[in-house]
Amino acid sequence: MKAPLPHAQLDWDDHGRPRSRVFGDVYFSDQSGLDETRYVFLEQNRLAERFAALPAGGRLVIGETGFGTGLNFLCAWQLFEQHAMAGARLHFVSVEKYPLSPADLQRALALWPELKSLTDQLLTRYVAIHQGFQRITLADGRVTLTLLIGDVLEQLPQLDGQIDAWFLDGFAPAKNPDMWTAELFVELARLAAPGATISTFTSTGWVRRLLNAAGFKMKRTPGIGHKWEILRGEFLGWPPEVAAPAPAKPWFARPAPVSGERRALVIGGGLAGCASASSLAARGWQVTLLERHDAVAQEASGNPQGVLYLKLSAHGTALSQLILSGFGYTRRLLESLQRGTDWDDCGVLQLAFNAKEAERHAQLAAAFPEDLLHWLDPPQAQAVAGVGLNCGGLYYPEGGWVHPPALCQAQATQPNIELLPHRDVLQLRKVNDQWQAFDGEHLLASAPVVVLAGAAEIKRFEQTAELPLKRIRGQITRLTQTAQSQTLTTVVCAEGYVAPARLDEHTLGASFAFHSDDLTPTLAEHRGNLAMLEEISSDLVTRLNIAELPLDSLQGRAAFRCTSPDYLPIVGPLADLEAFNHAYAALSKDARQVPDTPCPWLDGLYVNSGHGSRGLITAPLSGELLAAWLDNEPLPLPRPVAEACHPNRFALRRLIRGQ
Repeated sequence: MKAPLPHAQLDWDDHGRPRSRVFGDVYFSDQSGLDETRYVFLEQNRLAERFAALPAGGRLVIGETGFGTGLNFLCAWQLFEQHAMAGARLHFVSVEKYPLSPADLQRALALWPELKSLTDQLLTRYVAIHQGFQRITLADGRVTLTLLIGDVLEQLPQLDGQIDAWFLDGFAPAKNPDMWTAELFVELARLAAPGATISTFTSTGWVRRLLNAAGFKMKRTPGIGHKWEILRGEFLGWPPEVAAPAPAKPWFARPAPVSGERRALVIGGGLAGCASASSLAARGWQVTLLERHDAVAQEASGNPQGVLYLKLSAHGTALSQLILSGFGYTRRLLESLQRGTDWDDCGVLQLAFNAKEAERHAQLAAAFPEDLLHWLDPPQAQAVAGVGLNCGGLYYPEGGWVHPPALCQAQATQPNIELLPHRDVLQLRKVNDQWQAFDGEHLLASAPVVVLAGAAEIKRFEQTAELPLKRIRGQITRLTQTAQSQTLTTVVCAEGYVAPARLDEHTLGASFAFHSDDLTPTLAEHRGNLAMLEEISSDLVTRLNIAELPLDSLQGRAAFRCTSPDYLPIVGPLADLEAFNHAYAALSKDARQVPDTPCPWLDGLYVNSGHGSRGLITAPLSGELLAAWLDNEPLPLPRPVAEACHPNRFALRRLIRGQ
C-alpha cells in the first residue's frame, strides 16, 4: 500500500489565491469567490428562507462534493447564523480527496476578512484531519461539519444520512472528469431527502442529462460573473428505470425516531456516559446523568493519565477506521481543555520491541501519511523521547496524554445535563412510553430514552444480560518525577506505557489481569509495571531512581476495562433478544436470507460500552454515533463501521452459527 497524499498541493498567484497543482484549476472565482458561492449555492438552494423556517430543534443537512478551502461551508454557516432561530442546527457533510494543510487553509481563508470570526473557530478545530470520516463540532454544537476525506466515489457510498441541499462543487468537469460521473449522481440521489435541492456552477449538457437520469429535475439558470449559465434542480424521486439501492438489513436499519419529549437518562458517568450525555445535550435533549459514585470518572475513566493510543491496521479494518475517526474527534475536543494539566499533545512513540512489531510498523509507515505517523530509528527516537531507548519505533506527532476526569467533567457540566450522583441503578422497567430506573424498590428517574454506559455493569440489566462484555483488571503505578526524569518529553509505549509527568507525577502502566475481581493495588502488578518500564527504557529506570524506591511504598490505582470479543465497542439501539431470535430464525438455515421483518427494537433503549483500553479515542465519537441514531442525522462513521459496532451483531452471529 502507498501512503496517500496527506494534503492538497498548491500554488499561489500574485493575489494570494490558491490553485491546485494536481488539477490545474482554481479553488474559487478570480472575480469574487464570495459572490459566486452565495449566488450559485446559497441562493439557488433557497437557504436563507429555509434557515428562517427551521423550528427550534429543527435541522438542515447540506451535502457537498468538494470542501476545498471551506468557503462554501463558511458562507452557509454565516447565512445560518443570520437567519436561523436559536435551537436550530446546521449539519454540513463534505467530501475532500486532498484536504488543505492547516497552514494553507489559514492562508487561503485570510482573503475573506468578513468571515474571520467563523474562520477562526474552524481553524481552531481543524486538527488531526486524516483519511475517512472526520467530525468537527462548532458553535457549541449548533453547527456540525462532517468531512469525508478520500475519493468521493469511495466515501459517499459509505455515508448513511439524508441530504436536504446538495452543493455539487469541485474542480471543473474538464479538469476533474473522474468525479463528474453517473455513479456520483446516483449516490447524490440515494442520499437525497424527499424534495432535496441541488445546484452547481457548471451548465455542461451531459452533467444536466446525467443528473436528470438520476432523478433530479435540472434547469439552466443565469450565471454570475464570467459564467453565462449555471444549473439548479430538485430531487423528484428515484427513477423507476434504475435499480433501487438495497435497503439496510432490518437488524441494522434505523429505529423509528423517538417522538414527543426529548428527555434521556444516561446510566454511568465515565467516558462513554459523559460523551453520550454531551452529544445529546448539544442537540437540545434534556439529559439526566445517573452515577453510582459521588462524581463522574471514578472508575476506569479516573486514571490520572490516559494515552491517545492508535493501534492501527494497514488493511483498513473497521476497528482501524473507527480509531482514525475517533482519534481526530477526541483530539479536536481537547482543544477546549487546559493544555498541560488536562492534556498534552506531546506525541506518542510506539516502540518496535520485537521483530513482529517492527514488521507491523513498516507496513503502517507505508500505508499512512507522515503527518499521522512516521518511523524513527533508535537515535531519532531517543532524541524525540529525551531518554535512552532500547529500539526505534513509530511516532504519532499529534498524540499525547489526557487526564480523563477533566474531559468527563467538561462534558458532564454542559447545559441541559443534570448529574445525579449516588444513584446505583439496578433495574430498568418500561411503563407505557417511559423507561424507569430503580435502585431496588425506589424509582430514581424516568425518560423515553435510556443510554446504558456503565461498562460491564450493564450486564446486570435483563435487557443487556446477554451482551458478551468482559472485565479486565488494569493497574497503573504512579511515580514521582525526578530532576533527571524531566527530560522525558513524549509518551513511550511498548507492552505498557509511560507518560511525561503531569503535576510532578509520571503514570506507568497498565497491567492486564483477566481473572481478578479485586481492585486493591498489588505489589506483584507494580513489579510487573516496573518490568515493562525496563523494557521501554532502562535509562528512565535509572533517572527515576527505581532501585532506591521502597517497593511497598509505591502508589497506584486499579480499575476494570470493559471489552468485547471482537475488540470493537458496542454502540447503538437494542433489540428484544427473544423476539429477534424468533423474527430471524431463518438465518440459522440460510445466512444469505434477508427477511423483511422489521427489527423488534426495545424502543428508546441504547448502549455505549465495550471500549476496552481505547475509551479516550472511541467513546467520545460513539456519543456522536448514538446521538445520530436518536436524532436521525448523518452517521459520523462509515455505515459498515457503524454496523460493525452495532449491538445486534452478536445475536446475528449466534443465529447464523446455529448457536
